[in-house]
Amino acid sequence: MFLYPALKSGVLVPLTDETHSTEDALVNVMASGSCNTIPTLLASLLLGIALSASVQAASYGAGIENSQWYLTESVFECALVHEIPGYGRAVFRHRAGENLSFYLDSATPVMRPGSGTLVVEAPAWRPGVKPTPVGAVSVAGGNRPVTLDQRRSQILLQGLLQGMRPTLTRASWFDGSPVRVQVSNINFASQFERYRSCTAGLLPVNFDQIQRSRILFASGSKRLSASDRQLLDNIATYILADSTIERVFVDGHSDRIGSRIDNRALSEQRAEVVANYLKARGVPDDLVTVRAHGDQYPVSRRAAENRRTNIRLQREGDRPELQQASGYGGGAAG
Repeated sequence: MFLYPALKSGVLVPLTDETHSTEDALVNVMASGSCNTIPTLLASLLLGIALSASVQAASYGAGIENSQWYLTESVFECALVHEIPGYGRAVFRHRAGENLSFYLDSATPVMRPGSGTLVVEAPAWRPGVKPTPVGAVSVAGGNRPVTLDQRRSQILLQGLLQGMRPTLTRASWFDGSPVRVQVSNINFASQFERYRSCTAGLLPVNFDQIQRSRILFASGSKRLSASDRQLLDNIATYILADSTIERVFVDGHSDRIGSRIDNRALSEQRAEVVANYLKARGVPDDLVTVRAHGDQYPVSRRAAENRRTNIRLQREGDRPELQQASGYGGGAAG
């Protein structure tokens, strides 16, 4: 405990072993009748309490009375969100086609960038349960200081299901004192069951993964492989689920081996094979634009990389891209 000076007979003297605390000094002064010194001693006591509190860990976390979890769900993404009073949010996010992740959001950064310590610990009403260390985590600047990969996110999920409380500790921005951010397990289990149902219905891919896709062909070939058909199945499934997709560009290309006339015809056949496959899987005809470019837009010195069909999805409100057909996006018109 901090030792603060005591007043005796109007003289400021340090506390000794015989006077173990400021509280004891206050009792002694009152007993001696030196009441005129009490206000000063009370001020010293309050200052001591404030200084002592400043080196304690500043903790952010919901209590039993205000711990809430809520689920945002769609075929594109499932997220379990927990509000942390005074701090921000803790989020478990599972996006279609990706692994589970966990992150913290904070409106005002309170932790200093660097290495923080993450543990899964028992709440206060379960004394004697040892915490499980998760390890050091990187704390970044900005409003999303912590993002965890699938493995560590799963550890946090399991801890919450077991009635434990994930806790991150890191030095504060302001004075280096510890900051603790706690994720409450209260009301978690019931929402987790709904979350599991949501993840079971996610699409196989997300928009970023298939916005621009490419299928390669063997020399002189227009046949689709099993992996090509799987990719096209995923693209078709996504298009049918996302009502904001307004155009699907399918651009056929060839290498420069052979005549330009033959190469253009082959590139058209390749584009038609892809477009017809998508239509057979339910993609409306009026969404699909097919174009053939022959050997006009090579992307590589390697012939094998130029024998390709590019598929690009355009959403409502997207600005048409003015670019050559050498990229994944197709021709100059789109």
